[in-house]
Amino acid sequence: MQYICPLCRTVLTLNAKSWSCENRHQFDCAKEGYVNLLPVQKKNSKDPGDNKTMMFARREFLNKGYYQKLSDRVNELATKYAANAENILDIGCGEGYYSHRLFEAMAHTREVDCVLQGLDISKSAIKYAAKRYPDLHFCVASAYEMPFEDGLFDLAMRIYAPSKLDELQRAIKQDGLLITVSPGPMHHFAMKKIIYSEPKPHDEPKAELEGFTCLHNERLCYQLDLSDPVDIEHFLNMTPYAWKLTQEQKTQIADQGLSCELDFSIEIHQRN
Repeated sequence: MQYICPLCRTVLTLNAKSWSCENRHQFDCAKEGYVNLLPVQKKNSKDPGDNKTMMFARREFLNKGYYQKLSDRVNELATKYAANAENILDIGCGEGYYSHRLFEAMAHTREVDCVLQGLDISKSAIKYAAKRYPDLHFCVASAYEMPFEDGLFDLAMRIYAPSKLDELQRAIKQDGLLITVSPGPMHHFAMKKIIYSEPKPHDEPKAELEGFTCLHNERLCYQLDLSDPVDIEHFLNMTPYAWKLTQEQKTQIADQGLSCELDFSIEIHQRN
């Protein structure tokens, strides 16, 4: 994978275990294999992104397969619409669950190798991802200022991750594809009814991105039923609900079990 310097935007070259540019900015690879391309002067906090508690909870929850239907559907669409993609980007990849499964799905449908790059602002998440999935490339970086050359990616995936439209336009090549996943109107509505006196559905996503043409959009809906208190704890801790619920409410949910709507809006956009 080719990176550009997050400080001066010139090309980075790998020498042994360090990436450096012509202006002598240097970024060392961690022992897990990832590179941190988020300079301290560009951080908004000491430890940006999801903290270790949220990362661990999401990792354990996803590993139980509760969101596998979403992953499977995204992979089906990727192999249908972008079967020949060689350079793939997962924006806000977290601990690498969706990245790894997409890479495996794409690799099984083709003869030419593909390269998958995961990017996330959370160092804890990237550290785990790089250690668990050594066949993939990972970097700590901001989705608002991505350390990649223009027009590098044939396919990008963005699941629940914030990003900057200008950067999507810049990093995805002409005719390249972007797959996005965002909350549908009824996503987690059962949780909203517990927290808010007048819960409201999420806004309907608008399948419009400047510089892109929407090729496909759909909603994937199914019910999440949790009875294991540990799984319920992980579900709550990987979401903002952990901060909005009282300990009494958390205990009650863990004791009674949780049935909650999952409503995902999936869109496929092609770069003009």
